[in-house]
Amino acid sequence: MEKKKIIIVDDDDRNIFALNAVLKAKGFACVAATSAREGLEILANTKDIGIALIDMMMPGMDGYQMIAAIRKKPELNNLLLVAVTAQAMVGDREKCLQVGADNYIVKPINVDILFKVIEQHSI
Repeated sequence: MEKKKIIIVDDDDRNIFALNAVLKAKGFACVAATSAREGLEILANTKDIGIALIDMMMPGMDGYQMIAAIRKKPELNNLLLVAVTAQAMVGDREKCLQVGADNYIVKPINVDILFKVIEQHSI
């Protein structure tokens, strides 16, 4: 079975570069967006994306707003949404899940945890 693409949405090119390198090494095809609006545009025009890694703290539209917008689109119901954030305070995980994220990963990303999340949702 062919793996679905992963979209990385982060306003920091270094985070995109690092995640992209790790995911490609494991055989995943990736696309990237440096803003939530760009990410939504890519999702609207690309049908084979199975997981979105979304930075929660971006200028303009943040990850919370992006996840809420995705969850309003029935055609994206099967998309796995993973909140990626440097905020690891009490309540942050719950806040991400409450807006519609399927899972939550803290930066700096532990690659083993990331792959467990991907495997768990078998994309």
